[in-house]
Amino acid sequence: MAKQTAQEKYLEMTTAPVERLIAKLAVPTIISMLITTIYNMADTFFIGMISTAASGAVGVAFSVMAIIQALGFFFGQGAGASISQALGSQDTKRANELAATGFFSALICGAAVGVLGLVFMEPLVYFLGATETIYPHCTAYLRLILIGAPWMCASFVLNNLLRFEGNAFRAMVGLTAGGVLNMLLDPLFIFVFDMEIAGAALATIVSQAVSFGILYFQIKKYSAITLRFRDFRPGMRMYSAITRAGLPSLLRQGIASVGTICLNTAARPFGDAAISAMAIIGRITMFSNSAMLGFGQGFQPVCGFNYGAKRYDRVKKGYFFLIKTSVIGLLIFAAVEFGFAEQFVGIFRDDPAVIAIGAKALRFQCITLVLNSFIISSNMLLQTTGQVVPASVLGVARQAFLIPCLWLFTAAFGLTGLQMSQPVADVLTFVIAIPMAVKFLGRLGK
Repeated sequence: MAKQTAQEKYLEMTTAPVERLIAKLAVPTIISMLITTIYNMADTFFIGMISTAASGAVGVAFSVMAIIQALGFFFGQGAGASISQALGSQDTKRANELAATGFFSALICGAAVGVLGLVFMEPLVYFLGATETIYPHCTAYLRLILIGAPWMCASFVLNNLLRFEGNAFRAMVGLTAGGVLNMLLDPLFIFVFDMEIAGAALATIVSQAVSFGILYFQIKKYSAITLRFRDFRPGMRMYSAITRAGLPSLLRQGIASVGTICLNTAARPFGDAAISAMAIIGRITMFSNSAMLGFGQGFQPVCGFNYGAKRYDRVKKGYFFLIKTSVIGLLIFAAVEFGFAEQFVGIFRDDPAVIAIGAKALRFQCITLVLNSFIISSNMLLQTTGQVVPASVLGVARQAFLIPCLWLFTAAFGLTGLQMSQPVADVLTFVIAIPMAVKFLGRLGK
């Protein structure tokens, strides 16, 4: 397939039927999100075969991985959303500068996180909520993850650059290749080479390096934008544009890390089984939401292009199509997971205590799962159109509500309070998401 010009991409994104365009872009992004989630679940599955403490270590380490993702999504979503608007207004030069600035900034920030994490490893792991038994597993895992932080962070940028300009299939190729490789390397490194949990971390950073290489090649060969160091503009003008679109992602992912720390700390009095169970539930619900996120990511480039081109009717049409489709999908996921909660948790850890705690928590979350259709869709709409304040508020709301809920409900109801905190936080987030979206849609185009 030949490289598509900026003009050809503009015509496609602003004239093709909205529903068909979103579906076309959503299929590869859904596949990408599912594959990414599956290989995260594969890590959890294979590590769960080592011990309950090792399984809990993944949940503790997830906070650091969330910080790496936060930086990657900040520069990736920030540059990507701004690029789609620049291409929608046919400003290719600005699009190239945004791409270079986002990419090289992510490499630098990823390296900084890696160095700081390695230097302060011991206090960091205990701060994240590790117990004495989880500590050695967590340090073995995190040490390698931090080494791979630069290219892990930059991979998120490359993926978003391709996706926001409408090259979702090319983004999918890079992500799925890395995901499949990760699943193949996990059992090899963990069991055959007897590396245990360090093997899972090595499999992750090797597969991420391969994914990085493929995504970079796709940008060079097929993208309508160019990625050159001479276009790197680390100044206020570029970072202001990136921040407007990327700040909600940074805050959302950043507070997700804080929320995970608080969750692990709240679970610690109930033992390794509780920490392990809540980590497993996080992976299962992530799988459910990944399809919704993938479909929403098919909407984002359509939204960005048409907002930049002032085709507000197409922005609204795409948003309501996203809501209707995702509601149906999440209702199906919720019904299946509610009915087979014990079986889903048991896949990852064959421990009666883990299964009992996890199944109850999963059923609580299934009750409110469909609300994510409205929360995620509204957040993507606001973020992609550069509504920085409401998008940022909505982006952090889910975890911001979770933190006090954990404190209040765990104190009042013990382990049951821990299990019900996230669903309550989701209801509160839904309550503020709807009026934000309605207000923006009401003034769009006026």
